[in-house]
Amino acid sequence: MEILAFGVQADERPLIEKAFAGRFAVRCLEVFLNADTAPIAAGHEAVSTSVNADLGADVLRTLAAGGTRMIAQRSTGFNNIDLAVAAELGLTVARVESYSPYSVAEFAWALAGAVNRRIVRAAGRTRDFDFRLDGLMGRDFHGRTAGVLGTGRIGAAFARIAHGFGMRLLGWDLAENPDCTALGMTYTDKERLFAEADLISLHVPLLSATHHIVDAAALAVMKDDALLVNTSRGGLIDTEALVGELRRGRFGGVGLDVYEAEAGLFFLDKSLEAVEDDTLARLMTFPNVLVSSHQAYYTEDAVSQIVETTARNVSDWAAGRRSVNVLVPAAP
Repeated sequence: MEILAFGVQADERPLIEKAFAGRFAVRCLEVFLNADTAPIAAGHEAVSTSVNADLGADVLRTLAAGGTRMIAQRSTGFNNIDLAVAAELGLTVARVESYSPYSVAEFAWALAGAVNRRIVRAAGRTRDFDFRLDGLMGRDFHGRTAGVLGTGRIGAAFARIAHGFGMRLLGWDLAENPDCTALGMTYTDKERLFAEADLISLHVPLLSATHHIVDAAALAVMKDDALLVNTSRGGLIDTEALVGELRRGRFGGVGLDVYEAEAGLFFLDKSLEAVEDDTLARLMTFPNVLVSSHQAYYTEDAVSQIVETTARNVSDWAAGRRSVNVLVPAAP
């Protein structure tokens, strides 16, 4: 059986080929799975998809009609998959439940440090041999308050780094993480966290309950010089509301590795095309905003774990085994 892998990055390909070696043949494609590319999968019982794949109802029906029976997504999030339709079609859908939390947590801190200390602006200046310090003043993290929304494995890793900086910790989640309380984290409601935190980092999944968890009301109560970092999912932030606050000159810095409408943009070269997304174009103009292209997870350690788990998910499916990574069919 040959596995068809969509949306494979150049750095990712050798890791995928290594993970599937001795298990199944694998064919790697750079194109992402969507309505236009789904027919390519015809004749492949199993496909592997990336985080920005379109796995809505129409795409799933095209896959099923072409003989696909199993979808192995190379990510933890699955908000892009219509699980109800997948179940209706008898498709098996699996994801990667977990991988190195340090990859994302460390990148969140890279964004926080970059916007706090104006690294991008400073690097641009020095390339032009402009060595002035005007406009580059940041603030110590030590002694300030870090607010962590979502204290699972990634949020806890972020909190441990914050603790190392000597920061006060506020957390919000449905359940308290003992590892975080051991660091001295105080769990509180979202409103207090938004109002008191000097640095807010998002580490919750995108669900109906968390969509726009950072909305206009949340942004309004944040400190004018707060730092906001999102390495989870773009839909957690109301981007239009964020742009409105940035236009008013608010926030010490915003680091976004994800964006609400990133599908069809991120992971692709759009440098020679006109920018049609006015909101994203506006975000790029603010000097205190840094946008990266959903790369927080992109370390050799994390990607190796992701593709190894993906290959194992396909093997389990082929052998009739079930694991915690299976989303559809639902657990009995």
